[in-house]
Amino acid sequence: MSSEQHPSDASGEKEYEQSEESFPRMQEEKRKVQTKLENGEGIGWEGQSLREQFEDLEEKTEKTGHYAGFEKLSLKDENPIEYEQMFAQLRGELVNARETSKEVAATPIVEQEGELCYGLFTPEGDSIAISTGIIVHIHTMSEAIKYMINHDYEESPGIEPGDIFVNNDTHVGNVHPCDIATLIPIFHEGELIAWAGGVNHVIDTGAVGPGSMNVSQASRFGDGAYYTARKIGEELEIYNSWKNDFPDKTRTPDFLKLDERTRMTGCLMIRNAVNDLIDDYGIEKFKQLSREAIEDGRRGFRSRIQKTMLPGTYRGASFVDALYEGQKNLSRAYASENHLMHAPSELHVREDGSFQVSFEGANKWGWHPYNCTPAAIQGGIWVMLTQTVIPNKLVNDGAYYSCDFHLPEGSWANTQNTETAHAYAWHFLVSAWAPLWQHLSRGYFSRGFREEINSGNANTSNWLQGGGIDQFDKLHAVNSFEAACEGTGARYVDDGEPHAAAIWNPEGDMGDAEVWEMTEPLPFLGRNVKPNTGGAGRRTGGAGFESMRTIKDVSRWLLYEMGNGYMSSDSGLFGGYPAASGYILNAQDTDLKERFENGEDYPQSDLDPESGDFESKIEGEVTRRPEGISTPKEFDDYDMYLNYLRGGSGLGDPLEREPEKVVEDIHDGYVLPRHAKDAYAVVVNKVDDEAKHNSAVQGEWELDEEATEELREERMEEREERAQPVSEWYEDERLRIRDDEDLIEDVKKTYESSMRMSKQFTDFYCDFWELPDDFRFSLSEDAEKSLENRFKTGMKKKWKNPTKSHETWLGVGRDDEPEVPYTWTSERSIQDLSGPDASFETPSKEPATDDD
Repeated sequence: MSSEQHPSDASGEKEYEQSEESFPRMQEEKRKVQTKLENGEGIGWEGQSLREQFEDLEEKTEKTGHYAGFEKLSLKDENPIEYEQMFAQLRGELVNARETSKEVAATPIVEQEGELCYGLFTPEGDSIAISTGIIVHIHTMSEAIKYMINHDYEESPGIEPGDIFVNNDTHVGNVHPCDIATLIPIFHEGELIAWAGGVNHVIDTGAVGPGSMNVSQASRFGDGAYYTARKIGEELEIYNSWKNDFPDKTRTPDFLKLDERTRMTGCLMIRNAVNDLIDDYGIEKFKQLSREAIEDGRRGFRSRIQKTMLPGTYRGASFVDALYEGQKNLSRAYASENHLMHAPSELHVREDGSFQVSFEGANKWGWHPYNCTPAAIQGGIWVMLTQTVIPNKLVNDGAYYSCDFHLPEGSWANTQNTETAHAYAWHFLVSAWAPLWQHLSRGYFSRGFREEINSGNANTSNWLQGGGIDQFDKLHAVNSFEAACEGTGARYVDDGEPHAAAIWNPEGDMGDAEVWEMTEPLPFLGRNVKPNTGGAGRRTGGAGFESMRTIKDVSRWLLYEMGNGYMSSDSGLFGGYPAASGYILNAQDTDLKERFENGEDYPQSDLDPESGDFESKIEGEVTRRPEGISTPKEFDDYDMYLNYLRGGSGLGDPLEREPEKVVEDIHDGYVLPRHAKDAYAVVVNKVDDEAKHNSAVQGEWELDEEATEELREERMEEREERAQPVSEWYEDERLRIRDDEDLIEDVKKTYESSMRMSKQFTDFYCDFWELPDDFRFSLSEDAEKSLENRFKTGMKKKWKNPTKSHETWLGVGRDDEPEVPYTWTSERSIQDLSGPDASFETPSKEPATDDD
């Protein structure tokens, strides 16, 4: 772009020739903004500063209970067709921006998987409308905008037309640093009227290890480059300092530069769309729409909750492992320990249709890259709600204004410590959301919305990652996004979908193998449905899949695994079984090259890990472990790596599944014949060795109805014989806890950490198990040292100047908690539930939404 002159005459009037300027509309807006600033006015509406406008919005929202004080939806009520036309036009342009701009990208993560999304935001940072894609990051971008307002960016470094901002700081507004957001302000007549934002997942952030989500670092300083709401350009021209600095911080500079152009392309398309909308309808109607759409979204969310849920408290818990003890290549010796995430979640549904998510009792953050921030938690629930409560076109921050969060300060969910690592916050986050799907499903069940019930999302792993010198003799990193196609949880009315989606990308796609091979020096040896990975049940969870990869023409090549191992965080629902947990399989120093040359068999899959088939077709150093996480280790040509993607959880008693469906599952490759008997008590016989469907084993199978009926009767009798009264089980477990009998050290450390974090949780735990008030778990010297180290580290907070709504991030879990509508306080018991009179007896006076 050529430089511009801004001539002015003695009266201060600006003159210019449009033909001689780039982006003339932007240049005119820039001059109007500069005039306002010279006159001591702010860039907000009617001369307010952005901070004043934000505080005014919060005050009106709190005072009236309606977003920005909009108790009436005048535009929608008086001209509903025009309202719908305007909103549909905006959303259509956002989707168009995504579908167009993703073709600019070179990495399959964006071009194949669609790891990209856009949002249009109010001047205060609330989303008005969104595109499709990884919409978890709509609200994280919202938080980044609010951070800039709260920290007076209007004064320095300034916010003017044509400015470009970038953020990937998790403590400001992100889930993990590999998701980079671009934000540009949109002005009209010298006022900031909106923001356009786009975010995508990049392939490498320059972390201590290659790939976008390295696992071997103990702190933020190994996560890779962080950009904290940084201004990187003016007049839609990126600074030379950024152009020269940004690419050098990554192993994949060309990919990152194209990713940046992708985001800029989309943001400029959105800016142009907003200008066109204003030209068609006028600025006042656009302002009205931006407020009303959010209030409309808030009302629609509450109306749907009132219709589908019963008020009260829904309680659950989930866990996931991160085992680092004895791992090599850790960045710090003190990180060599095992971690279990404890996520005791509660959903408090209020009678007005709003609700609160509480993680009271979550354990302490750790020296690992799986810690979360409030922005990550809020973004996570945001994308979950769009797949459950608000699966319609009117998706914006209205839902956010109907939710509040209790995230104990210092826990893994809200570290409030900028030293903590966050490279793969999703490992804990996805697992923490598992009970929330079930909270909603139990509410749906109680109100009769059976078709809405879902047993939950899959634990989205494994993540194949690594890097080194690639087949083109260049430094490179890889991050396979096949993980966008996990199995989904079972539904009440049907089975879960196999290898179809991920919680963070409901439009998941595994991508073409040929495209991945152009990016990664890891040729595919096979891609198959993974049997026995979907949870058993009356309705089965969707199966995962696997890719067998080898390594070719590389040097100094590192690979690692990342996922759940011993533990399955996504438990089944209504008697359904959890999905299969993870394991690691790879082979090094193999004879694969010789097998290729001699035309011999070689492993193309690991469909039945117990069969020994893999080991029988390869010579080399085979590693098969039940863990899910490994630190980077060196691989060479013709080594092998199994990328195993998980399945979803089941729903209902497996003995109630129709036997004929189990036979279909065998032929479709979802179930092994021996598993049919073990899990479903279904007896099948092989009737043909030659016939082959999609099954994981050769042959045709037939149901033995009589043997199946007998076996199921035996299983029911066995259950009755093994069953014991809950009171007996409770007493056995209580004594086991009290007397510390055969308790796993890592489990004790986890619960002790939660008890030290929360008096409420401690009181509940001791009360539930009838333990003395001074009960504590006895820990080993190493475990005690680990907890002491982290509890003494203290707080290093990022938000220095929060507005009122963001004070909630900084004060939770203390007796001097600020005034927020939390149900968790030091005076409230963890066992308090809504009373028997709680109901939605008072009908809503608000009009029904299009999805009611």
